[in-house]
Amino acid sequence: MVIPQGLPAPEELQILLVEDEAALLRSMQRVLQRAGHHVTACSSGDEALGCLAGQVFDVMVSDIQMPGTTGLKLLRAVREHDLDLPVVLITGHPDVKTAADAVEYGACRYLIKPVPFDELTAAVGRAASIGRVARSKREYVEEFGSGRFRLGDLAGVDATLDRALSSLRMAYQPIVHAANSTVMAYEALLRVDEPMLPNPDAVLLAAERVGRIHDVGRSVRKSVVADIQAGDHDLLYFVNIHPEDLLDRDLYLPDSPFSSFAPRVVLEVTERASLDTVLHVHYKIAKLRDLGFKIALDDLGAGYAGLTSFAQLEPEFVKLDMALVRDVHKAPTKQKIIQSIVGLCHDMDKMIIAEGVESIEERNVLVELGCDLFQGNLFARPGRPFPRVDFGTVPLVVTTLQAQDH
Repeated sequence: MVIPQGLPAPEELQILLVEDEAALLRSMQRVLQRAGHHVTACSSGDEALGCLAGQVFDVMVSDIQMPGTTGLKLLRAVREHDLDLPVVLITGHPDVKTAADAVEYGACRYLIKPVPFDELTAAVGRAASIGRVARSKREYVEEFGSGRFRLGDLAGVDATLDRALSSLRMAYQPIVHAANSTVMAYEALLRVDEPMLPNPDAVLLAAERVGRIHDVGRSVRKSVVADIQAGDHDLLYFVNIHPEDLLDRDLYLPDSPFSSFAPRVVLEVTERASLDTVLHVHYKIAKLRDLGFKIALDDLGAGYAGLTSFAQLEPEFVKLDMALVRDVHKAPTKQKIIQSIVGLCHDMDKMIIAEGVESIEERNVLVELGCDLFQGNLFARPGRPFPRVDFGTVPLVVTTLQAQDH
């Protein structure tokens, strides 16, 4: 094997090289060193993980088929340490599946042995450039909170979601009676301390991407149980569930800690996500009601199928989407829509919650339209368990009907 001389080295890179064949490991190490790079050579995935824990690298080059920690497993573990480290995978036994897996899990190149040395050094140089761009993009994301991920980097998404779930907690916002603003319930709202996932939608998007909606749902329910145990025993607690949570067997366990609080829990199913993928919705909802849970349809007026979800869930509570509520006092069309929804729901003994109420004017019109309950920053912002309504800032409303009675 002839090692080429005088390879270009525009910059010195810190390279982690992982290969279980000793002769090939030495050869590739010499080539990359002669190209002007600093190479840390490891003969196993486990050894590489130890190096990753204590050093920052510009590029990792790894064999795929290795005993113990394979290249793909190593790639997944790499993302626990560095979301942006570019990885070049090498194999002597190429096939479509391993190539697809390499790309899906975030490898930037997939090379086949025997790798020409000029191709190896070129791939390392391109990978380093990709890594610099990726780091710049991530820094932008962390600063501006877009919550987006590079295409195909499932390992990075998975690792980011792990970090998010480790910091998961719930914020709570009160739901108040329309007539007197007294607290009837609290909605639990997902919060995490992960810059790449700056809001609940980003967390759910990441979970959907890697098939881990159930992990999020279970973490939420565990956190809610701990908070309910320290809360007011006379109040209800609204807990959001993703339609895919209806496929999680853990949700239906009668002896689970969450089910033990079922009579005090209202499960909110958003109208922004389709229920079409959930078979036998009526049966699943009936099982939840048998456990003692109540059901709320969230975001009515904003989602997939209008009243279809209403018919499927037959909820006890219906929450108006905040887009309908915003500036309702200035919008006669919104008022007519809300009045129709309120009439339908009251005819069926459903309670209406107006979500996102931020002004006295909005609240007053919604009272006139017959809404039963309110939620929004006018009453209290979401906070750690459990924020109270400042009654000094929310005067009681005297409706037109009340004025006529007097």
